[in-house]
Amino acid sequence: MNKEKYEIVKEYVISNQQKFYRLAFSYVKNEEAALDVVQNSICKLLECYEEIHNMKYLSTYFYRVIVNESLGFIRKNSKEIVCGEENIREEAYVQEYGVEGDDTVLQALDTLTDEVRTVVVLRFYNECSLKEIAKITETNLSTVKSRLYAGLNRLKQALREVENEER
Repeated sequence: MNKEKYEIVKEYVISNQQKFYRLAFSYVKNEEAALDVVQNSICKLLECYEEIHNMKYLSTYFYRVIVNESLGFIRKNSKEIVCGEENIREEAYVQEYGVEGDDTVLQALDTLTDEVRTVVVLRFYNECSLKEIAKITETNLSTVKSRLYAGLNRLKQALREVENEER
């Protein structure tokens, strides 16, 4: 075991738990499921962290693991209803993303495809650079930019529709 790498991984996981949870929750919409996704992701990271050659790419690697785990959870549980009223904590989710008292942004995020939502969530909620997002999603930079642009346009449109409905 490489003790230096282990300490880097340990510190990274401990200091970024909330970001990991927010990312997983943005996909699975269930508190317990998000915690499970993060736990499984951390286990996968601990199993293979020694294979990471350059530790400066640790966050890129781990975000990719979380996204893949989240999508895997959704695929696995697509026939089951995983969102009971008691399990969803809309208020906490809204607070996590800084949208106070209004879940319209969250509803708008749900209208995006997985690929586009991933880019938007990583960019604005996890503050990743476009280059980092390209590495995380294993796509080229221009694809990330176009997904971000499309996602922002779709969010804008969805928010306008909600605003018009309220009038």
